[in-house]
Amino acid sequence: MRVPLLDLSAQYELLAEPIRRELDEILRTQNFILGPKVEEFERALGEYCGSPHAIGVSSGTDALLAILMALGIGPGDSVVTTAFTFFATAGCVARVGATPCFVDIDAPTFNVSPESLANFLERQCRRNGVGQLVDKTGNIVRAIIPVHLFGLCCAMDEINAIATSYGLTVIEDAAQAIGAEYPGKAGGRQAGTMSAAGSLSFYPSKNLGAAGDAGAIICEDDELAERFRSFRQHGMEPRYFHHVIGGNFRLDAMQAAILRLKLPYLNEWSAARRVVADVYREEFGRVGLTNKITLPSEPYRDFGLTNHHIYHQFVIRTPDRNELQRALASRGIGAAVYYPLGLHEQECFASLGYHAGDLPETERAAREVLALPIYPELTREMQREVVHAIAEFFA
Repeated sequence: MRVPLLDLSAQYELLAEPIRRELDEILRTQNFILGPKVEEFERALGEYCGSPHAIGVSSGTDALLAILMALGIGPGDSVVTTAFTFFATAGCVARVGATPCFVDIDAPTFNVSPESLANFLERQCRRNGVGQLVDKTGNIVRAIIPVHLFGLCCAMDEINAIATSYGLTVIEDAAQAIGAEYPGKAGGRQAGTMSAAGSLSFYPSKNLGAAGDAGAIICEDDELAERFRSFRQHGMEPRYFHHVIGGNFRLDAMQAAILRLKLPYLNEWSAARRVVADVYREEFGRVGLTNKITLPSEPYRDFGLTNHHIYHQFVIRTPDRNELQRALASRGIGAAVYYPLGLHEQECFASLGYHAGDLPETERAAREVLALPIYPELTREMQREVVHAIAEFFA
């Protein structure tokens, strides 16, 4: 049986007619960029996230880029983040002229390790003559970007406490975690709402996916939200008056309309992904594979949260990852590696001077992780096929 890594066709069939009606309306009105469809989606998204401001932008990458630009982060600055993430996290830091500083991950969750973060700030940074925190290159350390990877929130209480003690801004990369909840000391909060600003991605494969690129910025501060809105339109406010140099980060009306139609289904789809994850756990336990592979961590499962994990990906670990992936592919079963290298090992960041062994948990994860098929429409029969194939591999 063929089991694709992802199949979006069933989701489209559910919403095909209303999507076509929305697109027909946009084509009739010829209102393609920003406008009422985008504003309607922004209001609904802000309500869903529990945030007063949701600013639609052209992609998750552009959301993060606009945040950094609006905060004035640039040449001479450093931003601390994880090396185990999609390239855009550090790529955006470099694009504004700042320097990414990488810290290691927590092995069970794949998220930023608060201990590694604290160690970096304490041991590799110092205060300069005017009290600014600087790294070993002399750059001013301005911000921390935790990434809520694979649909699980980072340990935000610890990260925010560390950031506060050093006077740093926190920016959440929530591209893979829309709706995911964290059991903070102040109560449950959603990914993207526990910092100065959060970035979301609506790339088609995300839990809430557009029909192309789209993203959003989440924030609570009114003044900062206005800056983000200005920066997505070349720093223009009012029309043709440019107070700052922004970018072209506007959200298309067609993408906004599709996302607005899908948003009411998001919790249902994320719940279905958790059911798939539970079935995997049950099936792997039934065939005795839990001593061969490491299953995803669920640290917040017993905290009374609905979306304790949204399972954007179901990622297992095994030292036999490459051989297992080839075996699955030979049987028509999709599996993917997110990510084969830590960003500190990427050629484009070689000038930063990292070496093998600098981030051991990141490097080990890059050798062992394998994402299995997970989406709401995945059947139990298809999951059993995946588990059977993995059991045969290890037999």
